[in-house]
Amino acid sequence: MRAAVLRPAAASLLLTTLAAAPADGAPGAPDARAAELRGTAVAAARARAEGIDFGPCAAADVPSAPAGVRCGTVSVPLDYAHPGGERITLTVSRAPATRRDPRNSKRKVPRQGALVYNPGGPGASGMYFPLIGAVPDWQRIAAAYDLVGYAPRGVGRSAPLSCEDPAHFFKGPTDAPEHPSEAYKRQRVARAKAYARGCAQRSGTRLRYYNSLNNARDLDVLRAALGESRLTFLGGSYGTYFGALYATMFPSHLRRMVLDSAVNPDPGQIWYRGNLVQSAAFEERWADFREWIARHDAVYRLGTTPARVRRGYDIAREQLAARAADGKVGPGQLQNVFLAAGYDDALWPSRAAALSAYLRGDPKPLVRLAVPDPGTAVGAENAGAVYTAVECNDAPWPTDWKVWDRDNTRLARVAPFETWDNAWMNLPCAYWPAPRQRPLDVRTGPGELPPVLILAAERDAAAPYEGALEMNRRLAGSVLVTERDAGTHGVVGGGNACVDGHLSAYLLEGRVPARHASCAPRPEPVASAGPVASAGPVASAGPAGGRGRRDALTGKAGQG
Repeated sequence: MRAAVLRPAAASLLLTTLAAAPADGAPGAPDARAAELRGTAVAAARARAEGIDFGPCAAADVPSAPAGVRCGTVSVPLDYAHPGGERITLTVSRAPATRRDPRNSKRKVPRQGALVYNPGGPGASGMYFPLIGAVPDWQRIAAAYDLVGYAPRGVGRSAPLSCEDPAHFFKGPTDAPEHPSEAYKRQRVARAKAYARGCAQRSGTRLRYYNSLNNARDLDVLRAALGESRLTFLGGSYGTYFGALYATMFPSHLRRMVLDSAVNPDPGQIWYRGNLVQSAAFEERWADFREWIARHDAVYRLGTTPARVRRGYDIAREQLAARAADGKVGPGQLQNVFLAAGYDDALWPSRAAALSAYLRGDPKPLVRLAVPDPGTAVGAENAGAVYTAVECNDAPWPTDWKVWDRDNTRLARVAPFETWDNAWMNLPCAYWPAPRQRPLDVRTGPGELPPVLILAAERDAAAPYEGALEMNRRLAGSVLVTERDAGTHGVVGGGNACVDGHLSAYLLEGRVPARHASCAPRPEPVASAGPVASAGPVASAGPAGGRGRRDALTGKAGQG
């Protein structure tokens, strides 16, 4: 196993001094949190009395929902310190437990309650989750549990956030310099400031209430609205973070919890430092991908070494900077396409084939992958706004551009692939107009929780493996199952029978391994290029020769 390890030149970045935490009385201070805890109890009692009136799903929530999937809403306080004040509405979807044993149609199985799912993001919706019950591997779980998804605050129709006009969200072609000029940096700083202003202008005073602590409180209100005395929860990626917050804040309300692709809950990693570590991990995953392409040079003809593959990618970037493919695909779109491959190995063949075809004079496969669908602009802009608001609100960030410039310049020397792209995505947090939270210290003592099942892939770049180890250390009694030498982000639903066996044993019987367990990786993707790489050699390569995946649980594309 080679976890995402920072090289010595990059390791010092984690010593960056952040802005001061909020003073007492600000969001996240002890007095405020006590009031918010009381407010959560009030809101949960109210939600239990009101329940959820489930009916047909709106097309905007779950298009073409089968008859067994129903939708409703639950009301939560905007500000938990004032539960009697303004309330917002979250959309919820549910497929009731079938009670049918798929191995014996005559046998009924006992219902075990509701299984609530969140896919992460921040900014992703779980409304599609109940559809997973039709997948054969999930039918035993669907027999025992109501499958419940929801759109967290800010997402979809749950009091949606917006920071800019969706019509302007997809810009292309765009550049993506790995070592940007000073002029380019000034442009991105100005853009980050404008984006932060747009969030404030379009969301007003509500903006400060979109954060991870409120996501955890909303989860407890949803639990009560579903009539559950204790929560069974499955969280992926960012969903593992506020799942861990929930376990810390409401330990007696927890029945079972699965944390898939756990992020690092250390308060010092939320979120500035964590993004630096993530950028370093993507460099290693990008190297894994290039090694795979090189091993399949007979198919892709991009070079027999990772360095030669990298040269072909660089040539493509240079050519797209000079002339965008289809007038819309520039270096920024190319980088996005290959970044997605860092999340999911299943995308490797299509990306390698598209690069091979482009360098041989056929841009169509790359254009098909890289040109955004305008029909998704509203959802993508909303997801981006929620991501930014939650991360910016959750913790202090450096407010001096010189700190960002110093740290990312140093890191880009050894990890250029994703470093600056990640920095630009988060830079609005340097100029954020809302008060910041102080991150909660995720930590539980022995016996406070039932066993928590943590699942992680060793080479996951989006949620580096060290985060799963830290989560395991902080949640006493938790058990870690590792998919060895694997890097796809999202272990659940990935077709690994060993992982799925541990998941089923835990959810259906409450069994966890006696000690930390490991599973062999799922098979590598099969190299397949079809006709796109069958043309001649890459003439321009000289002697070298060369942000979204479809989530299995949600049916929607995303990188959360």
